[in-house]
Amino acid sequence: MQRNKVSAVFTLARVAADLETDEDALYDIIVDMDPEDGLIWIHGLGDEGCPAFTRDGIDEIKARIAAHRAESDLLPPKP
Repeated sequence: MQRNKVSAVFTLARVAADLETDEDALYDIIVDMDPEDGLIWIHGLGDEGCPAFTRDGIDEIKARIAAHRAESDLLPPKP
């Protein structure tokens, strides 16, 4: 039986800070990511969830940021 080997996840806020990118712009980049891309949703007591990423998910985000920056100024560096 295959088991999930994820030992840590990182919130959108943490990834945005680490990559020096605006959270709202980063959310636009990750909106179409799937669990296979390293995105999971964390749910607490309320109705809202928080996106979180595995290490593979962070690599996927970096690739998407690079592609978007090459195409436009959608993700300027965080001030």
